Amino acid sequence: MIPFAQWRATASDPVFSGWLRSSSEPDWTAVVTHAFAAAITRGEADMRHYLEQDFQFVDAFTALLGAAVASADSFEARVPIGRFLGLAVTDTERGYFQRALAALGADPVPETLEPVTVDFRALMDETRSSQRYPLIIAVLCVAEWTYLGWASRAVVPFPENFVHREWIELHDGPEFRAWVDFLRGELDRLGPGLTEAEQRQVLDVFRRTVHLERRFFDMAEDSSGPAQE
Repeated sequence: MIPFAQWRATASDPVFSGWLRSSSEPDWTAVVTHAFAAAITRGEADMRHYLEQDFQFVDAFTALLGAAVASADSFEARVPIGRFLGLAVTDTERGYFQRALAALGADPVPETLEPVTVDFRALMDETRSSQRYPLIIAVLCVAEWTYLGWASRAVVPFPENFVHREWIELHDGPEFRAWVDFLRGELDRLGPGLTEAEQRQVLDVFRRTVHLERRFFDMAEDSSGPAQE
């Protein structure tokens, strides 16, 4: 893999987050253009199993945000993370899950977790336990930036079914874009000051997360049937 210092010498937009993303191909493009994600934007995806499994990340993701608040290197960084933790995850997104799972007749605590769900939670827990802010931000950034990537491809009007429509709306719009910009900005601020070895560690976590996002959509596509009405 081309080191960041060498990559940015010829890159048109030589920011650290750009290096991470470009170094995560082809998985990155596979996620944001995934057939299952495209089916969500058209209101055609069977969301039941997908949301059952995705809901299993809420606790680990909340804990990861908490670790980001604790390990951040400044008050200015802690504030937007804490705000997102309080408003978006524990209020808006959790409320969506409760309504969507009920509408789909889905189980908030499924008997079986998919292997990718287990692996993704393990990565979140591993990164949280490290208490290393750049690594934590890398996982958060992938989770949010890839979802902005596919959701921003949705064409108005969005699907009538709230299960699809609100899932798209949760991952696009001015507030969510600002949140992704913040996460990218943190990586861009921190990355150049890291040693080359530390940069490679951030890249490793970033790439592992992108690969898990691809596996998760693959799982959802493999298990899906006709869209739930």
